[in-house]
Amino acid sequence: MFRRSLIALALAGSFFHVGSAAASVIVLDFEGAGNGVSLNNFYNGGTDGAGNSGTNYGISFGPNALSLIDGDAPGGTGNFANEPSPSTIMSFLTGTAVLNYAPGFTTGFSFFYSSSTAASVLVYDGLDATGNLLAQIDLIAQGVSNCSGDPTGRFCNWTPVGVSFAGTARSIDFGGTVDQTGYDNITFGSATPGKLPEPASLTLVGLGLGALLSRRRKA
Repeated sequence: MFRRSLIALALAGSFFHVGSAAASVIVLDFEGAGNGVSLNNFYNGGTDGAGNSGTNYGISFGPNALSLIDGDAPGGTGNFANEPSPSTIMSFLTGTAVLNYAPGFTTGFSFFYSSSTAASVLVYDGLDATGNLLAQIDLIAQGVSNCSGDPTGRFCNWTPVGVSFAGTARSIDFGGTVDQTGYDNITFGSATPGKLPEPASLTLVGLGLGALLSRRRKA
């Protein structure tokens, strides 16, 4: 199970965007969200179930979508490892996890996942998983096979998947077996899941740009 404890938990960033809302690329890494709490409006100018807030992308979640922190990290109870952007992922303990993005996104959609069972993720052009089905991604059971943790965690395989589609999507239904499927680095506007650059990488980029500008001034 994704949770270490059998005690039920209460009913989880930043990125770079270009162009209009519908054409933007957004990556949700869930960092900063609480452990085992509903994501709610964490990315919608509000808070998660623990009162934490992230970047306001206009993205909200249904009550089943939870943020979960790796059990190897402070305050975490998640039984997973090797997550793409440590140490927080999205999971669910009942039903499915629905995400709404009213401005909509186009071109593609992608994410990393880890699951012990087969699952499906559905992309719709209406809110609350309604309207026309624009895309479907079928997932295989791969999360617990032949891998090691960091240092521990049963769900330790994370697979990148994505899909391109026509139209404007406004909601996503993340399926799977409850407490057996997790998602990370959910990416809008690209069929390849993103990963946030490390702070050191950003510093190097900044230094490189500064050096380039300096050379141009001297010339």
